[in-house]
Amino acid sequence: MQHWLMKSEPETYSIDDLKRDHIEPWTGIRNYQVRNMIRNDMRVGDLAFFYHSNCKPPGVVGTMEIIKTAYPDPTAFDPGHIYFDPKSSPNNPRWLMVDVKFKQKFSRLISLDELRQHPELKDLLVLRKGNRLSITPMNEKEWDFIVTLGGK
Repeated sequence: MQHWLMKSEPETYSIDDLKRDHIEPWTGIRNYQVRNMIRNDMRVGDLAFFYHSNCKPPGVVGTMEIIKTAYPDPTAFDPGHIYFDPKSSPNNPRWLMVDVKFKQKFSRLISLDELRQHPELKDLLVLRKGNRLSITPMNEKEWDFIVTLGGK
């Protein structure tokens, strides 16, 4: 099993939306590196942190599970959708998505600033300057440490 951190802007789709919907396709990935991780590395049963980004403050707000592996993202084929890509087609899809299932909402947000305070998380990709990836892998020790923080 692998562990991930997956970002979403709460105004677009929040942990409360996922809690309400229970299962949701994770659409809108338009970065080749992230697409390749979705395609090559994500598996059913992997766990992910739900991270609220582009807000004040950003941070980890809960957990979810990957319940369906990579498949074509239909938003890329819809000319009226914000994530439309004219170079992608159902016969030759360029962009992929996975389905996620709500697991837990933390009792508090674990802010980016708080994550930076812990030496145990010094290698966490979301803490690296210039990292703008919407999905990043993490190791089990980092996962366990953040889960512990979420239980406080």
